Amino acid sequence: MGPVLVTGGSRGLGRAIVAALAAEPGARVAFTFSTNEAAAREVEAATGARAFPFELRDRTRADDLVAEVEAALGPLDGLVNNAGLRRESLLALTSDEDWDAVVDANLGGLFRCSRAVLRGLMVRRRGSIVNVSSLSALHGVAGQGAYAAAKAGILGLTRSLAREAGRRGVRVNAVVPGFVATDLTAGLPAAAVAHLRAGECLARGVQPEDVAQAVLFLLSDRAAGITGQSLVVDAGASA
Repeated sequence: MGPVLVTGGSRGLGRAIVAALAAEPGARVAFTFSTNEAAAREVEAATGARAFPFELRDRTRADDLVAEVEAALGPLDGLVNNAGLRRESLLALTSDEDWDAVVDANLGGLFRCSRAVLRGLMVRRRGSIVNVSSLSALHGVAGQGAYAAAKAGILGLTRSLAREAGRRGVRVNAVVPGFVATDLTAGLPAAAVAHLRAGECLARGVQPEDVAQAVLFLLSDRAAGITGQSLVVDAGASA
């Protein structure tokens, strides 16, 4: 596997994904961070991955980001669209600003990063994109209208992009994590957590490393025949 870029790699799921990728022989891994540079430097020191600043809602930086990463690590073979933004509110109380922020970060940021990386992948006729969605896209949670809409949009975009890129040897898949205890989910109300975990078949639940291994599989040649798919990692909650 060649160089891989992970968005939002300084904490939570992203950090676990970066660590899993960096542990692979000959790994070359880059990741983005937005605000917590100290955490990003800790991940760099622990994994050897390279950190790059990036804000998901920045409409101009994605192309420059990819150019910087490829100048440092070489042409990318993989992209993991992991970074996200969550704001909780009932839809009737959701402001236009909050709706726009959540949808543009989670779906728009993924679109811009994919577009920037995809050009090179299609020219080189190889590579893999893995998009991190959420069980909220499949399993309704009150107060997550904007977040769920964006995460469901990711699944539709994944299938469409798989159709567009497959003839050029590029695979596009998604992982759909259930509830995972991370910084992003730390503020969820207990009732929402219980709803997301209801029906889990595995008492251990889902750990960040579980999601990371699913991402690693989809990026690798072991998944060479898989594209346009959504791999649910939810301890069986959706069974």
